Amino acid sequence: MTTEGIRRTEEAGDQEIFALCDRVREIAFGLHTYLRHGHLEKVYENGLAHRLRRAGIAVDQQRPLQVCDEDGTVLGDYFADLFVDGRLIVELKACKVLSSEHTAQVLGYLRASGNRHALLINFGSPRIEFKKLIL
Repeated sequence: MTTEGIRRTEEAGDQEIFALCDRVREIAFGLHTYLRHGHLEKVYENGLAHRLRRAGIAVDQQRPLQVCDEDGTVLGDYFADLFVDGRLIVELKACKVLSSEHTAQVLGYLRASGNRHALLINFGSPRIEFKKLIL
């Protein structure tokens, strides 16, 4: 495949993942509108997983993702709050505001697990917060 062909294939894949992210954000917003803030993170995890499944989107809860060293040695497992459609890590928080530590955590998960795309969602504030992260 040519460089141009590879780039077009990657762009098509990116468009699919961006559409998936939009759908997850839309469903998360609906859940937040209904539940509001103030619940434990696990409640939002269960609620979002339920609504994603109801929408026909594959989702795994607390899915182990191996964290590997540069030589491939397994260093441990990270448990993704949600792993959507086999390609999107969704990390959930229930705090007042997202911090740089939360972003660093998710970027570390992406680097270590070899995944490219993640959503960081905070249900803990009066206004739901989203961060899309890409490696």
